[in-house]
Amino acid sequence: MKKSIITLGLTLSLLTLSCTKKDHNIQDPPQQESSSQTQSTSQVKEVELSSIQFKAADITLGQIQDRNLSDVLRVNGVIKLPATDQADVTSFLGGTVTKILVNKGQKVNKSQLLAVIESPEFIQLQEQYMVSKTNLDYLELEFQRQQTLRDQNVNSQKVYQKTKSDLNIERARYQSLTNQLKLLKVTPGSNATSIEITSPIGGNVSSIDVKIGTNIAAGQPMFNVVDNSKVHLDLMVFEKDLAQIKVGQNVSFSLTNNNSQPITATIFSIGNAFEPGTKTVAVHANITPTDQSLVPGFYVNALIYMGDSKLPSLPDTAIVKADGKQYIFVVEDQNLEEFHFKRIEVKTGISELGYTQVTILQSMPQSPQIALTGAYYIQSHLIKNEGGSHDH
Repeated sequence: MKKSIITLGLTLSLLTLSCTKKDHNIQDPPQQESSSQTQSTSQVKEVELSSIQFKAADITLGQIQDRNLSDVLRVNGVIKLPATDQADVTSFLGGTVTKILVNKGQKVNKSQLLAVIESPEFIQLQEQYMVSKTNLDYLELEFQRQQTLRDQNVNSQKVYQKTKSDLNIERARYQSLTNQLKLLKVTPGSNATSIEITSPIGGNVSSIDVKIGTNIAAGQPMFNVVDNSKVHLDLMVFEKDLAQIKVGQNVSFSLTNNNSQPITATIFSIGNAFEPGTKTVAVHANITPTDQSLVPGFYVNALIYMGDSKLPSLPDTAIVKADGKQYIFVVEDQNLEEFHFKRIEVKTGISELGYTQVTILQSMPQSPQIALTGAYYIQSHLIKNEGGSHDH
């Protein structure tokens, strides 16, 4: 009886040990499989967009480009316009404005009519011109007569010299009045009753300082015309950095209050005196033609490129953050109906003026098409398809 009890206890112990080991072996494989599946899911993220979604998100495609992001000098500057490309429009005579033929901001050509004024001074000037012309004609004839009499020893030397003096004085007066009329762009003797105010340069009307009926004085500004196509860049460089600046260096800049694409320029002149109240010297750069509207007085953030080293980079708009990492979206396949994107992990580096250095951490096709804009839209669409949420 005692032997049977011992045997039964031993049998129960073996059964318990066997069941425990069997349960442990059953649970292990699913844990390994789940871990592998999670790792695979985090590495491969793909999303499809229809052509309608692609256009609506304003996605643009492009490739990684080498940009100089390292060996640069960061400076501030301002858009400037040379004095030769801006003009105050005035009248040589006072009068009353009777017509204004342009609007503020309007583009005008050189010598284009801007306004008309009526001027009593102008009428008097023309009267003086006609009187002088009549006097000159009389004195010319009188001088010839006195010269003939002088040759015949009929008149005195005193009379002859006075006639000659009067003629020379009237000639000078007549020439002065003629020049004044030409300055007013009036043909002498035309009997015009009004003065036409024209633009001395081509450009845009930046200000109109008069109205119909305004009484103006001679030299009073009526309009301001500027030719903004001739703007250049003034960069403020500190004394300690000046030795690194050379004519011909390239510059990249963006407007302080504008996130538009950077604009390029080339240094053409270096100042030789400190700007008033600062320890900076103005460095001048010609701006590469651009579609962006540049107005004198705009402040800029700029980079002066000191060397030739370049780094692979993408616009900041091409890079998204998710799950503590950074990614870009690469086109794997596309047709007329849809675009297939694959998310690729990258490592970022130096960032300057809207561009960031990138290092690719996953395999991808050679020279791939990358979403340069709209990356966050693609990322949100990916999250929506997964039904989850991630950090951005």
